[in-house]
Amino acid sequence: MIDRQRGRALALLVAVGCAGDATVAGNGGGSSTGTGTTGIVATTTDGEDPRTTTAASTGDDAPADTTATPTGTATSTGDDSTTGGGLPLDHLCGTPAPEGAELPPAPPEYSGGTCPALQPGWNMLTSLGHAREFIVVVPSDLGEDEQLPLVFLWHWLGGDAEGFLEKADVQNAADQLRFAAVIPAEKGDLLFRWPFTAIDSDARMQEEFGFFDDMLACMVANYTIDTACISSTGVSAGALFTDQLGQGRGEYLSSIISLSGGVGGLVKPWNGSPHIMPAMVLWGGPSDFCVAIDFEAGSHNLEAALVEDGHPVLECVHNCGHSEPPFEPPSPELTTYAGMWRFWLDHPYWLTDGESPWNVALPEGTPGWCAMGVGNATPREGECNGAGC
Repeated sequence: MIDRQRGRALALLVAVGCAGDATVAGNGGGSSTGTGTTGIVATTTDGEDPRTTTAASTGDDAPADTTATPTGTATSTGDDSTTGGGLPLDHLCGTPAPEGAELPPAPPEYSGGTCPALQPGWNMLTSLGHAREFIVVVPSDLGEDEQLPLVFLWHWLGGDAEGFLEKADVQNAADQLRFAAVIPAEKGDLLFRWPFTAIDSDARMQEEFGFFDDMLACMVANYTIDTACISSTGVSAGALFTDQLGQGRGEYLSSIISLSGGVGGLVKPWNGSPHIMPAMVLWGGPSDFCVAIDFEAGSHNLEAALVEDGHPVLECVHNCGHSEPPFEPPSPELTTYAGMWRFWLDHPYWLTDGESPWNVALPEGTPGWCAMGVGNATPREGECNGAGC
């Protein structure tokens, strides 16, 4: 009965509109309920803020300071400024793990046997019997033995891998900050591009997790990858899937970045991750609403679940609704999203549970509308560029 009700609700989303927009935030996918979470569709049934019904961090009980302290200030101002004028290119990923620190398991084996040779640009591999495509990005001047952190980038409903590559300026960012990126293409069998809704089968979820496994395995086979610094970032529908990947393959991930994502309602719930990892949870304020989906409610649900499980949370709240997050380059020579990239590059796998160097102070380049701890961000004020949903 419940699945029938969710199916009807998803059908309504299709009827309301499934055309994507042209913004980085995209036109978010569907959504599904889990125990203890409020729905993403519209608001909670009693109108409460989801953060008031579950454990939430105010920042007062943050883990003890770490010795790896970035420069800057941990306060949130809500304005358009960043916390500093420049962004150092050094970060914690790539530094030696302390003796005895927890490290990730060995990467998964490729389901197809021997990995194909990968190169920058479009690639194809057979994953669990299906031909799947993805874009590989590495620094243009990659050194022969250079070790690279790796991020997976999942696109929004109305977007595609090429759009993510262009809008997020990924090649320029990889050149400046020295990382590798994988931008998957959707299989093409799902209305909402990626599996995350309550009616997506477990088999389909496992198939997409297997695609992640195969891309990771073959990146490690082809490049020198820092397996202690592997992150997943998604936008809208891609964020809704990233929030599921953080559970299904959390043992390999050092962090997740959810840009207008969430859990609960028509989206599968948060059921825990095998690894405690820092998460950046960003949304566009109360107007982050698209195709009958309330991404603010979903992000609140995600935050509450993360805090309850002990994951450090960087909260970022802008005022531009369901549209491209209004990041600004921290300095003229750096890429626009440098502050976002810096988050995962500063959070290697080996940090102790609940630890974040950003608990001490936010580094230069972090937007003023971000803060560590749920409920601590001061929402952005100022003009917005580009149309939203």
